[in-house]
Amino acid sequence: MSFQWLELRIIEEKERRAREAAILARLPGAVEELRESLTSCVEAYTGAFGESAAVLTQDGLRLTVASEGKEVEVIADPTLPGFQVQHEGGSLAVQVGLLPGSNLFYLDVAADKYLSMDELTRKILDRVMFPKLKE
Repeated sequence: MSFQWLELRIIEEKERRAREAAILARLPGAVEELRESLTSCVEAYTGAFGESAAVLTQDGLRLTVASEGKEVEVIADPTLPGFQVQHEGGSLAVQVGLLPGSNLFYLDVAADKYLSMDELTRKILDRVMFPKLKE
């Protein structure tokens, strides 16, 4: 005996697994995209405050930005899938997903809010580069 609900759920699960595999395949590219954006931000900051004001380093799928004794790490998290942003005050989980055309989206998991690259870079860098300014 075949159950219609079961057949539909099997199709849904196959589609979910395919989406997850596609996202995991794009995760290294998402880290690279984020690195490029963070590099632009760090270059603008060091242009304004001097070469030693901030530094961005990469170790595999881990990005670290350090500035004036503060540090933030962005770590690729395949289980999310996305990034864990860790800083002195806590952490932020950012889920990465795929839009049509293989474009990426970013979701602040705790706030359940989609983020643009502008918002994402601000959430990552604001506390390390501008800790004395209010949000």
